[in-house]
Amino acid sequence: MLDWTDRHCRYFHRLMSQQTLLYTEMVTTGAIMHGRGDYLSYSQQEHPIALQLGGSNAKDLALCAQKAQEYGYDEVNLNVGCPSDRVQNGRFGACLMAEPQLVADCVRAMREVVDIPVTIKTRIGIDEQDSYDFLRQFLDGVQAAGVEHFTIHARKAWLSGLSPKQNRDIPPLDYDRAYQVKRDYPHLNISVNGGIQSLEACKQHLEHLDGVMLGREVYQNPYILSQVDSQIFGLEDSGLSRHQVVEAMYPYIEAHLAQGGRLQHITRHMLGLFQGCVGARAWRRHISENAHKSGADTSVVEIALSKVSE
Repeated sequence: MLDWTDRHCRYFHRLMSQQTLLYTEMVTTGAIMHGRGDYLSYSQQEHPIALQLGGSNAKDLALCAQKAQEYGYDEVNLNVGCPSDRVQNGRFGACLMAEPQLVADCVRAMREVVDIPVTIKTRIGIDEQDSYDFLRQFLDGVQAAGVEHFTIHARKAWLSGLSPKQNRDIPPLDYDRAYQVKRDYPHLNISVNGGIQSLEACKQHLEHLDGVMLGREVYQNPYILSQVDSQIFGLEDSGLSRHQVVEAMYPYIEAHLAQGGRLQHITRHMLGLFQGCVGARAWRRHISENAHKSGADTSVVEIALSKVSE
């Protein structure tokens, strides 16, 4: 999720689930190729991890996919679902649903230079083009290029008239559309995304589909990840309590601060950890009021933690 699932967020999330596939925020080809920073760096502890790319130039996407493989990413995911204006102006995101041949060309170019999976994140439609036939035309065109895994956000996107936030809430969810895709394309790996707020809901979707992607719910209530390994994958959970998760972050935080980073870069992702617990508001308030200050260190987190019952 753009501006949310950065490397600090992913490291934090990985402490609670060893099996969940983590996605980077969407990174544009232009940022990777011409940006001043290293937009591909991550911690080895984050595996398995997928790089989500934004772009529509096949040559540039191929170069970035190749870099992703060199960095050790486990998957490259092309975003064909983001509806924001700045994304459309760069000719990537959801607007590409109207150009399945271009998407296919981009995918083909990436697959020619990497061995890791190249996957697609998309919507069920855009604007007035939201029929099932439209979705099938897109899937048919792109799967011909070798894509085997699609993650479908079960809402259409309005490319004008709605903000990105509104596009996450106003267009109605249509999970049955994703289920129909799986029935019609049983050979494809189909995951669903959008409005999923519990592991019980995940299990229900997995009766029809191959995977489930959680976004906002995990960010706002990250401790939901603590039971994913057992409830979804049938394996042992990390066993860490919420307090232990915070304490496990201390070495990471200290290393980040030693490199000149700011505490708030990390703690902003941790605010929802105690959702539903006594003291959660005090935890959030103390971090929000102090983590941004010059010289803020782990003592800010320790004091905030003391305000929450074990």
